[in-house]
Amino acid sequence: MQTPLITPAQLHELFADPKLVLLDASPASNVSNLQPAFPGRQIFGARPVDLNRDFSDPDSPLPNTLLSPEAFTQSCQRLGINKDSKIVVYDNLGVYTSPRVWWMFHVMGHAQVAVLDGGLAAWIAADLPHESVQDRPVEPGDFVASYQPGLVQDADYILGKLGSDELCILDARSAGRFHGTEPEPRADLASGHIPHSKSLPFKKVLRDGHFLPKTELQDLLKGFHLADKKLLFSCGSGLTACIILLACHIALDNPVALYDGSWTEWGQLEGVPVEK
Repeated sequence: MQTPLITPAQLHELFADPKLVLLDASPASNVSNLQPAFPGRQIFGARPVDLNRDFSDPDSPLPNTLLSPEAFTQSCQRLGINKDSKIVVYDNLGVYTSPRVWWMFHVMGHAQVAVLDGGLAAWIAADLPHESVQDRPVEPGDFVASYQPGLVQDADYILGKLGSDELCILDARSAGRFHGTEPEPRADLASGHIPHSKSLPFKKVLRDGHFLPKTELQDLLKGFHLADKKLLFSCGSGLTACIILLACHIALDNPVALYDGSWTEWGQLEGVPVEK
């Protein structure tokens, strides 16, 4: 798989490949108030994954925190994922949680991973095989993580780079949350945004559950003046930031990284600057 996005037809062609691992990352709920068109359904043969149970640090005080490489290895092996697996991940909200899983595999050194553009709804619209959600037993895999630290950054990194011309922070939250005119969905968080960051609500890079075409993404991003900058992505909890991260990965050649703590961390830190 040479592209981060795959169509339903392309995925169907891969069904005969024994190396294919299809992950259903559909969330049980979401703070964006999105509703699945086909609850209780999955692509035939998919393996359900839960971001909280399988791919988030249970000991972190922050939501959706990336696992350690050792714990990520254990989760992948439990899911039957191998070193040579060709992973396709999707969700039942079009594109929502699947880019987060895509990003995590890249952080852990596995490049053979793609997101199903349009997710479950696009698959069912193409009249391709689906079934009720079920969790079949699998043989343990031999996946081993190879951590890529440059793809993840923290608050200390941001504080050291604030105002730098070499870095641009893009925020995937709504414009109202970014500007502090809407309340945060999580209690005890400040309102506003990281100084010098720019607002790019994740819904702007999507249309009807699909990513915008590459040329449209490039046109959208021209106004941000991103040439020669490293891009760092933030949101509420590191989830929807991965949507705009993937969009920029599709459209641009800039180096990219995620602020995994995102606003849930920054908005409760003492002494850090906040803009509205």
